[in-house]
Amino acid sequence: MMNTPSAKAIHPSEIWTTVNGMVNGFLAMLPLLLAGLIVFLIFWGLASGVRRGVEAFAAKRSEFPSAGMAFGRLAYIALMLLGALIAATVAFPSVTPAKLFSALGIGGVAIGFAFKDIFQNLLAGILLLIRHPFRAGDEITTGGGFTGTVESIETRATYIRTYDGQRVIVPNSVIYTETVTVITAYDLLRSEYDVGIGYGDDVTTARRIALEAIKGVDGVLAEPAPDVLLWDLAGSSKNLRVRWWTKPKRSGVVQVRDRVLQAVSEALVGAGIDLPFPTTQVLFHDQTEASDGDRRRQREGWPAGDTVPEPRHINALTIVRSDPKD
Repeated sequence: MMNTPSAKAIHPSEIWTTVNGMVNGFLAMLPLLLAGLIVFLIFWGLASGVRRGVEAFAAKRSEFPSAGMAFGRLAYIALMLLGALIAATVAFPSVTPAKLFSALGIGGVAIGFAFKDIFQNLLAGILLLIRHPFRAGDEITTGGGFTGTVESIETRATYIRTYDGQRVIVPNSVIYTETVTVITAYDLLRSEYDVGIGYGDDVTTARRIALEAIKGVDGVLAEPAPDVLLWDLAGSSKNLRVRWWTKPKRSGVVQVRDRVLQAVSEALVGAGIDLPFPTTQVLFHDQTEASDGDRRRQREGWPAGDTVPEPRHINALTIVRSDPKD
């Protein structure tokens, strides 16, 4: 039988020596770890104080407190990162600032790709808070078609409450790069509506009646004054464009619009002005003349010249003969 070499026996004293060395090493590092923790706690307190100070200063001195909140958060994050770096160098003396920045530089590329959208939204949020194209309480329409009241502008997204009571969270990068309509940017908002009258009605009279009706509506501003314009000669009506100014808040705009349309329609109908329905005129004719196909004498189906054939009534083409014998 072949003898195999036996494993080297581990003496308990060697295990104890190893464990004792690890404990002694930890105890030797403990003061440095405590010093690093103290440094980090100092920076944490400093960052918290700076954040509260920036927010309080912005709330008192600025009409945009959300901007103060954003800058307070940025200062807090920057100080916490700085505190973590200094605490690491204090706790681990072998880790120099140069090594830390080298590691951060290599890892920053991967972090940048992984959190690209987050950084884009953060930068867009900072720009929105600095430039103030709109503020909380404004009514806006985003490029995605969302319309409502801005609840808050955060560093990552803008919160919008729609008119039907929904909350829409739009990333700041979308808000900053797409078209945004700020409905309440100014103190006045113009509304308009087209009203069709019959071709047999007098335009001047209809305009006067509609204008008087608008001026009597509660909520329509006297300055700028409302007006009524002949805007279009449509297929079945002459269209008058009614325009008026109101305050820009959505609730007021909708209510005033309702009152304006009711007042104008009742005034026109009461004065005998026709509000016609859309109508369509269809002409039937045959194209069996000898000139069909001759573009020198034919014009859109009817031959040109002095011998234009008489049009035939549609009944002549659709008579159905019935014979009692059948």
